[in-house]
Amino acid sequence: MAAPSIEEVVAAAQRMTGEIEQVPPMVSAVKVDGRRLHELAREGREVHRSPRPVTVTRFEVAATPDPMVFDAVVDCSSGTYVRVLAADLGSALGGGAHLSRLRRTAVGPFGIGESHPLESPELLAPEEITRVLAVLRVDGGTAREVVHGNVMERESLGVHSGDRGPWAVLDAGGHLLAVYEAHRGASVKPSMVFAVA
Repeated sequence: MAAPSIEEVVAAAQRMTGEIEQVPPMVSAVKVDGRRLHELAREGREVHRSPRPVTVTRFEVAATPDPMVFDAVVDCSSGTYVRVLAADLGSALGGGAHLSRLRRTAVGPFGIGESHPLESPELLAPEEITRVLAVLRVDGGTAREVVHGNVMERESLGVHSGDRGPWAVLDAGGHLLAVYEAHRGASVKPSMVFAVA
């Protein structure tokens, strides 16, 4: 097979940008009939996997000195399999493709610029969770219930019925008290309490 041109690769990558459907690989943790796919794959079994919606907001490719190798940068939603994206790109070009190196540069709002080597890790302040969770601010009386780990009605925390959570609960001063999640019916419960009663 002749090497595709950079223009062909760019065009194929653009067609795979936006809302797309992706079939999870057999080596994933997705469950089918109560079993993880990677467990079935180890047994030599392959099962039907339904496509799942994912979002690819950026899929940029660039040529390298090797005409069969391209560099790529991908921004995508959680649940996107980048290795499958590469394989699908190869299929779209009439052949196959795989990744030789995969480097995650961000997870949500946390970028590689904030990373530290394993030899000298740094813990983030618990309040950093507000970068990824919806924030609820509560007054003194409600704050006392929160730090005691009480199960509460959604309206007590100002949570709308359609909100799925989880939520970072802060006091009026902006201190993280707890993380709450949906519970039964119209109630919410703590999954973690940070403040001491």
